[in-house]
Amino acid sequence: MRKLFLGLRAFLFYTGYALLTIWFCSTGVLLFKFLPYPIRSRYILGWNRCTIHWARWVLGLKFTIIGQENLPKHRAYVALSKHQSQWETYFLQYFLAPVCIVLKKELLKIPVFGWGLAMVEPIAIDRSNPKQALKKIQSDGVAMIAQGRNVLIFPEGTRIDPGHTGNYARGGANIAVAADAPVVPIAHNAGVYWPADKFLKYPGTITIVIGQPIETSGKSSREVNDLAKQWIESEVAKLPSQR
Repeated sequence: MRKLFLGLRAFLFYTGYALLTIWFCSTGVLLFKFLPYPIRSRYILGWNRCTIHWARWVLGLKFTIIGQENLPKHRAYVALSKHQSQWETYFLQYFLAPVCIVLKKELLKIPVFGWGLAMVEPIAIDRSNPKQALKKIQSDGVAMIAQGRNVLIFPEGTRIDPGHTGNYARGGANIAVAADAPVVPIAHNAGVYWPADKFLKYPGTITIVIGQPIETSGKSSREVNDLAKQWIESEVAKLPSQR
């Protein structure tokens, strides 16, 4: 009976999410596409905000933030986050704005959905060519930092189930070192309530923990990456892992 109830809630959520996607992406392209980045991104990120609030109302999926004061206020930074679900991709894009996210270019080809993504000017990479992808991540990332935009990267590259750790690629650390920008590590347990590639979602409170910035001056990208990984994984281990 509980699974049936959760299934109905998930169905209602995805129905609303589809309508939100169609509305924001189609009106964004029609009305805001040719306007300056700050205006069109603010509009499209309304899609993210509505998705998070819709998940709260329909799925009972709340969140709490620890360490928000650690976010640099007057300089751009590279945010390295744990990746467990879709939830954090929606949340972090508006919470860390102005932010540029690194994603696979195939997402931009999805009708309607891809239109909205393109309007926030992500760094879209071809994962079939890793060497070229790394070069693009660094060059575009450094350029974004220079423009005053933060860069959001999920260093594990793909969603990892709670309790597991993926390989942390150094792309984000490379950007930070090259741009002399700090790295902000982010831990969370979104995958406990929003399992990757699963239809059912579970009510509860997601905890997001923001660590103190890791200064990159005088450090190698490997050192920075290792420090971020150690902090993220140690913090994730402290978070609730049971629903």
